[in-house]
Amino acid sequence: MTQIPRAALLLGLAGLIPFAWGAVTTILPDVGMWSARAIGPRFTGPYVGLFYGAIILSFMSGVLWGFATRATGQVAATGYALSVIPALWAFFMTGGGPTSAGISLIAGFIALLGLDWLFWKQELAPPWWMSLRIMLTVVVVACLAIPLI
Repeated sequence: MTQIPRAALLLGLAGLIPFAWGAVTTILPDVGMWSARAIGPRFTGPYVGLFYGAIILSFMSGVLWGFATRATGQVAATGYALSVIPALWAFFMTGGGPTSAGISLIAGFIALLGLDWLFWKQELAPPWWMSLRIMLTVVVVACLAIPLI
């Protein structure tokens, strides 16, 4: 694995802000109450993490689709098929309430890491991809787990 390009690292870290905000507003009730009043309950506590997590799983489907375009033949066809799984997972698995949605998103992000590895191993993702994805996934899973504790 090689060094993560600065722009990719900074944007990846910035993408953690909604997850971190959801965790902070869950752990600190006063901050959560302020957030609910100031910016709305959808952007507070577990709800911001759940909503944003479904969006990011869908976004990652698009990223994987882009990686699949670098392949040909059966590898490309398999890549396209695998790339839609995170978005479909988010769509079908996040409607059963905050606890089950949180558990489903955690499972989705862990499974996504497996797909990331597969695309990386096939040299369809950049050499630094797994360094970035492991770091981001650890933080995302931790933030999504906080409301479940």
